[in-house]
Amino acid sequence: MTQQLYKEESKPLHMQVSDFIREKIYSKEWGVNTKIPSEYSLVKELGVSRGTVQKGIRALAGEGLLVQIRGKGTFITEPSLYHPAGGNLLSFAESLRMQGISFVTKVVNKEIIEADELTSEKLQIPLGSSTLFLRRLRLVNDEPALLMESKMSLLTCPKLDTYDFTKATLFSAIEETSKRRIGFAKQWHGARVAGSERGALLCCDEASPVLNIDQICYLENNVPAEWGNIWLPANRYVLSSVLQRA
Repeated sequence: MTQQLYKEESKPLHMQVSDFIREKIYSKEWGVNTKIPSEYSLVKELGVSRGTVQKGIRALAGEGLLVQIRGKGTFITEPSLYHPAGGNLLSFAESLRMQGISFVTKVVNKEIIEADELTSEKLQIPLGSSTLFLRRLRLVNDEPALLMESKMSLLTCPKLDTYDFTKATLFSAIEETSKRRIGFAKQWHGARVAGSERGALLCCDEASPVLNIDQICYLENNVPAEWGNIWLPANRYVLSSVLQRA
């Protein structure tokens, strides 16, 4: 069935092509790992030029929804990384290791800053007290898999700033320096766009969708140990959970 695009709309035609394909993917009409219709078929179905179709497809390839394989066509990708969003509290490093996935951690920023008003509130520490700001990029197969931004009080975790976080995991370092185990975390999940700075780090378009986890981790004595924001490319990660009815 032919579906003509709205050429009088202010939205560019190549973006309408992307919207058309994206909806087919999100509605599951076109399943993961399947080949999408050829450019010629989409030209006929949508009533636009081949260049417009190609531009729309390239945009979705940039988002990670599609992969183009020379000589074979364009295929719908499947998220390759999973993380439990309920039950036991696992770090992302622990989750990746459980899946048998190798990764590399790159430290983008590591500096001691003064706690501002919001950080003071989240970590329950005095305003202006020494806080470690840590931004790490985790790579899987040399591709960015997630971006982690964390703030920790050096009053709660003294000498945390001396750790090499390309090797040490944050959870283990927090437990070593605080002399207490991490007890639980509170998380808030949201959908965002990457933005220019995080998009550059995650190697995605600034308008690409990302999953954001705003998280506060508490020690076993209920003292906040870390306030963090985790940014996950929506095309690579799936958050999974098992819920029981009360």
